[in-house]
Amino acid sequence: MTSRALTVGFDLDMTLIDSRPGIHACYQALSARTGTYIDADLAVTRLGPPLAEELVNWFPAEEIDAVADLYREMYPAIAVAATPALPGAREAIDAVRAAGGRAIVVTAKYEPNAKLHLEHLGIEPDAVIGDLRAERKAEALLDHGAAVYVGDHTGDVRGARTAGAHSVAVATGPCAADELRVAGADVVLADLTEFPAWLATYRAR
Repeated sequence: MTSRALTVGFDLDMTLIDSRPGIHACYQALSARTGTYIDADLAVTRLGPPLAEELVNWFPAEEIDAVADLYREMYPAIAVAATPALPGAREAIDAVRAAGGRAIVVTAKYEPNAKLHLEHLGIEPDAVIGDLRAERKAEALLDHGAAVYVGDHTGDVRGARTAGAHSVAVATGPCAADELRVAGADVVLADLTEFPAWLATYRAR
């Protein structure tokens, strides 16, 4: 493997960005708009699954598609500005570029909203692929030849392993470090501030 062949994939929510404040605000606004109670504090503790899997806890099944569309419509004006980058996010992307590689984002988030977050924060990956969760993330990782995938959730670990990519987990999301290890992560970092040093070691091997 040469540095020029290196492609590293990153998850978005709770890996590159702390999406909890924005999603919390959007759930509160959705609750006010629909008149349906949503426990936003609880919802942001279980980020990772698709939106529909959270909405089904608050809305009848026959309303989920329409409510999901409404949420996505409201999201840019409410959630994007409220969402910060996580520590080390920019430096992690920069480290891949400094190694002559490509950095891509592969996320379960609705792709247009994922791009809005990155644009707002001034983070510029080489590609953004949305609407893929867990094992399905392997589709994009394989398409782009990613050797490494970085994420915060056990689903991200499964996606990396399905693609045959090295699984780097960060304990910044809903899954604890031990849970990520048990799921099969090759390495678990406290957060992305540790990623540049890890990448240097990985490339040296």
